[in-house]
Amino acid sequence: MEIILIRHGESQADILNVHEGRADFPLTDKGIEQVKRMSDRVLCEFPPEKIWASTLQRAKKTAEILGGVCHCPVEYLPDLMEQNNGDLAGRPLAELEDPISLLPHEKLGNIGESAIAFRMRAEAVFSYIKKESTSHKRIAIVTHGGMISRLIESFLKLSAIHNVYFFTGDTGIYYLEYTERGRLIRFMNSTTHL
Repeated sequence: MEIILIRHGESQADILNVHEGRADFPLTDKGIEQVKRMSDRVLCEFPPEKIWASTLQRAKKTAEILGGVCHCPVEYLPDLMEQNNGDLAGRPLAELEDPISLLPHEKLGNIGESAIAFRMRAEAVFSYIKKESTSHKRIAIVTHGGMISRLIESFLKLSAIHNVYFFTGDTGIYYLEYTERGRLIRFMNSTTHL
């Protein structure tokens, strides 16, 4: 099975310089243009048979555009949403507590989700998607930077507590594959379409 992980385009939170997480900001005009370019590339190079997507509007719109270009169905899953950042959602980035300094069980933003809970949610939704996608050769998952990191950790079987980080730019694409020899990462955070 081939899995294309895709981050949403630029959102209004990027312009406002606020912490996004569960704050539900829409794509900017630039973000929509980024998504159109990414969608054209995906259609030409590695079109999916099905798209799974987060329900937050920035990812939802990205998946909607991609699905229209690739002529394939989109299924939305709330468990693909970004980490629940509690009361930090929508607040200026200057007020962001450093998630690296938190212990794995401590909640982000007081009432948010801990790193361990976030990883476990990613493990569960990834397992569900793989099980429900066995009839497809290639699928796409449209989500958020934090969730993409957790899905890659799951794919690579990294421990829940580690010091490895994955950066994903706007509409960044990762190409993962389960092969007979094992797990293969064809490329990471590709944005050559921009």
